[in-house]
Amino acid sequence: MRRAIMTAAVIVGSLVAEASAQETVFSGRVTDATTGEAIPARIYIESTKSGLWYFAESADPAGRAVRYRKQRGRSSSENHVTLSAHPFQVELEHGEYLVTVERGKEYRPWQATVVVKGKPIRREIKLHRWIDMAKRGWYSGDTHVHRTLSELPLVVKTEQVNVAFPLTDWITVARRPPDEATAPGKLIRVDKTHVIYPRNTEYEIFSINRKPHVLGAVLLLGHKTRFKKGVPPVGPIAEQTHREGGLIDLEKHSWPWSMVLVPTMKVDLYQLLNNHAWRTNFAMRNWYTGFGPEYMKLQKNDRGWTEWGWVDFGLQNYYALLNCGFPLMPSAGTASGVHPVPLGFSRVYVHLPKGFSYDQWMKGLAAGRTFVTNGPMLFVEFNGKPPGSRVNVTGKQKTSCHIVGTAEGAQPIDRIEIIVNGRVVKKILPGVEKTKQGGYVATLDETINIAGSSWIAVRCHEKHVEQRVRIAHTAPVFFDDKNRPLRPRREEIDYLISRVEQELLRNKLVLTKPELAEIEQALDVYKKIRAKAKTK
Repeated sequence: MRRAIMTAAVIVGSLVAEASAQETVFSGRVTDATTGEAIPARIYIESTKSGLWYFAESADPAGRAVRYRKQRGRSSSENHVTLSAHPFQVELEHGEYLVTVERGKEYRPWQATVVVKGKPIRREIKLHRWIDMAKRGWYSGDTHVHRTLSELPLVVKTEQVNVAFPLTDWITVARRPPDEATAPGKLIRVDKTHVIYPRNTEYEIFSINRKPHVLGAVLLLGHKTRFKKGVPPVGPIAEQTHREGGLIDLEKHSWPWSMVLVPTMKVDLYQLLNNHAWRTNFAMRNWYTGFGPEYMKLQKNDRGWTEWGWVDFGLQNYYALLNCGFPLMPSAGTASGVHPVPLGFSRVYVHLPKGFSYDQWMKGLAAGRTFVTNGPMLFVEFNGKPPGSRVNVTGKQKTSCHIVGTAEGAQPIDRIEIIVNGRVVKKILPGVEKTKQGGYVATLDETINIAGSSWIAVRCHEKHVEQRVRIAHTAPVFFDDKNRPLRPRREEIDYLISRVEQELLRNKLVLTKPELAEIEQALDVYKKIRAKAKTK
């Protein structure tokens, strides 16, 4: 019986075995190159001739292997196996295979060409850690998870995702409450620094009155009891979430109802890197392309969104909401379990300098002591304060902000950008400096002057051999001047109003009066903001 694996990275070498059998066992184990300790890993094996994928199994009865196969379109697939820290094996027909081994974000991928000709092949695969985030006090999370509770303990440790939020309730029909809860209502501790909080709900509404009618999705994270109501209206669900210490996460900005939810639900989090950012090829090219306004100048081609165009749309939509005074903090999620993407490929890091705890992690996420990433790491302070801080500034014509930190990656950093009130005010093209651990570091040391209430954030881009988007983005720091409040540009608020007006018109003959009242409430909020908007 043939089984297999897959992955992507930098070619390290080739293995050749000579013999005559039609199948050969390829076996080995994965270790940390520094400590020699066996570690769990994600493995890909692809035939270079046929393109078929093979999945390894644990060679130890005490071990475990979790297969993952997801396809989206012709060219976007994710085919890997997650293996526990035990030896593995796989039977391969004679031929050539590309083997890739990865573990989360903090290890450099290992890749080799394996040529099978008969004799069994055994390989000790050493993964090199280029950064240790926990030693720096940073702990990651994936806020959009569709993996099963049985497989998550192995997967979170393999991917070094410290906090996972599986959406154990997932409702797709309007006004329908969740089924009777089956998930436990308390924290699952995998070990001291890896946990799973299992009571989370996604309302992703695709039908109303038994007819197709898309509203969209919203994630309710960390609530304590099962919801007994459906949506819309969304207000009661939002109130219960916040009353129970949970957070509301805007899963995607592009859903039809998303801009309605921000003011009506008092949304806490915004997925700056959402479930359309994948390790495999970008595929969501026609996802609400008509929602991108002209002023954003978003990148598209004859197929629809480019990958950067899609990411940029999410960033600029976020900036518009910040400029309107909605203090949304960034999150990141994959929907691993549904989409062709590993758990934690996009993730949010929370800074906990005193060590990990779930409660403090949630507080740090809500406070914006964070950055999100699908590749590089970003460590920044603003006048000595962390991301998410609020600073009162009064009585000054201008305020200076000294921004220091580093952008670090497994690949060189392409550029660092400083964002003020939604606009790139400084672009740094750093030199390449390699670390002792084999990563790359770029230094940031800039002073920016601002006038009146403002927010500042930093983002960085990693170089990628295939021109993919690999980006990190800090939460904003807010400078509050009560005499000079933050105001959006007219084009930004007009865009948000148009989104809500479209939703009101689209739903007039579908929703009830109380449900429509929430859309009208959101429209009223945006119109009041517009009255104070900048004209330029």
